[in-house]
Amino acid sequence: MIIGLVGTIGAGKQTIIDYLQEKYGYNALSCSDVLREILKKQGKPVTRDNLREIGNKTREEGGNGAIAKILLEKLRNNWKANYIVDSLRHPDEVSVLRTSPLFHLVAVDADLRIRFERVKARKREEEPTTLPAFVERDQKEMFGTGNEQRIRETMELADELVLNNGTVEELKQRIDDLNLVSDERLRPSWDDYFMRLARLAAQRSNCMSRKVGAIITKDRRVIATGYNGTPRGVKNCNEGGCERCNSAVAKGTAISECLCLHGEENAIIEAGRVRSEGATIYTSFLPCLWCTKMIIQAGLKEVVFSEVYDLHEASIKLFETSGVLIRRLK
Repeated sequence: MIIGLVGTIGAGKQTIIDYLQEKYGYNALSCSDVLREILKKQGKPVTRDNLREIGNKTREEGGNGAIAKILLEKLRNNWKANYIVDSLRHPDEVSVLRTSPLFHLVAVDADLRIRFERVKARKREEEPTTLPAFVERDQKEMFGTGNEQRIRETMELADELVLNNGTVEELKQRIDDLNLVSDERLRPSWDDYFMRLARLAAQRSNCMSRKVGAIITKDRRVIATGYNGTPRGVKNCNEGGCERCNSAVAKGTAISECLCLHGEENAIIEAGRVRSEGATIYTSFLPCLWCTKMIIQAGLKEVVFSEVYDLHEASIKLFETSGVLIRRLK
């Protein structure tokens, strides 16, 4: 996996790098490493200002993704290792690195005053010691144009944002909670994959009350899909086909007057009794009592759901009584 890291001055990037190296064995590689090599060849001191200037010049001459292309070549030569790439400062650098399917971008930030105090405490010679000077440098790096550093725009491309206003231990816990090193960052688990399909199916719903999608799977293969809506030959719910859903009745009431089939119903009808036997149904909402009875009678062995209705206790109790496994996937 390649974790890209972008962030503001004093936000805690180095702490994250050190932690990923220490706990998870990540290798650190930086865009600044490329620029340092260039400065050394030119006989210039490696300062923050010189790094910024040579970075801008390199982007001007080779394109805004020039530095990232050099880095990506190094990464591809050792693609089985895990890397954390620091000093990403331009959106085009992210675009280059996203050509690798292993890339995941994390942005880290903190309140300006907190960042200033951190920078002042580390007492590096080239860094600002007054708040106005710190703000000036921060703005220059955050809001450049053209080939200049554009950290704010780069941060907006992140897959994850870490707000680091607390202690080092709190930051480490946040990194652990994000589970950045999980393979599911690159490829969703079967549960996540099927639930995403169920939620996608829900988007096809024309029901005016609630959108629900369901997927029936067996041996990790989709055998049926369904979403709620009016029966075949009846006007779509959002076109007035169901009077109950288009009226002002409270959710969960007057259910017997609703013409819409539920997502789970449609999926079971499509699959049929034989194919449903021993299968798993993924649904964006916990099934209502009516669909619960259908699921049990159709022989499905497991229900995986995401959200719950207000009236859900009866469904859960019936599933437990009948021996159907039930899991919530948030």
